[in-house]
Amino acid sequence: MRSCFFIGISVLSLLISRPSYAQEEELQVEESSEVFLEEYTDEFQENFFEALKQKGIQNYDRAINLLLECKRLDANSVVIDHELAKAYLLDKKYISAQQFAIEALITEPKNYWYLDTLVSILEKQSNAIDAVKATIPFNEVKLQENLALIYYKKRKYQEALKILKGISNSDFKEQLTLKINDSLNKPLEQPTVKSSGFVIVDNEPTTKGLEMSIKNQLKLEQYRIVEKTAKDAVEAYPLQPYFYYAYGLALHKNNKNSQAIEVLETSLDYLFDDISLANKVYKTLADAYTKMNNFSKANLYLSKIKPGF
Repeated sequence: MRSCFFIGISVLSLLISRPSYAQEEELQVEESSEVFLEEYTDEFQENFFEALKQKGIQNYDRAINLLLECKRLDANSVVIDHELAKAYLLDKKYISAQQFAIEALITEPKNYWYLDTLVSILEKQSNAIDAVKATIPFNEVKLQENLALIYYKKRKYQEALKILKGISNSDFKEQLTLKINDSLNKPLEQPTVKSSGFVIVDNEPTTKGLEMSIKNQLKLEQYRIVEKTAKDAVEAYPLQPYFYYAYGLALHKNNKNSQAIEVLETSLDYLFDDISLANKVYKTLADAYTKMNNFSKANLYLSKIKPGF
């Protein structure tokens, strides 16, 4: 057992020597948004946050128009370019989405989330990164590392290995290659047979029982117990996003909002396509940031919640 939870995360995360991508890259976007509260006009701020609200309720046309008005007020805002790319993507207007995603990535080629949005747009058009390689700063090493990590999270292991092959040796390359090989070589669990002759499929991970126990504790609002139980669960099963969520929620309920934010943002590294859990993480992050009077970050996380899940 590790002596310190966050040391455990840093060792077991994909990058040993740097913060988690969800924290490092997401905070770049969020910190940029804080400029709106300090340097931009009231009109810009009102349009921006109303656009996030409209996007959250799936009124994409209205969100796009508001963001275009922000773009008129500040043509050089990379945050607006990225928000437009996401809004056009949700509205299934992929050509426009791709245009703004590329503009954002050209401005900040090291930004993980800008590249992630572009990859999603390309996938919707059945295209690969090769389709736009000439228009983006692809030779940027951090961009290539981000791309390999995106492919890994999407379980596109061969694509990730192909990107890693072209990157110089580093801790990142070594650790991600090991993670990919572990995923590729993981044996399928076989069913076991009881003596009665009935076949029992024994492929439920041992984490399920622990997860159910934590859920029951949350229903009873036993947040102090959950804090300890979920913390131990994270240390024992560091790739299970639910345990990070439960730990972060308990910390938030116990008024440890700074710690809660750190844990919850770490959980984003391990979420794949569990939209329901992602929504819970975003909601709790918004609540924690609200408690800390950081309303810009709270609004950004609220805007990520997908209705209907």
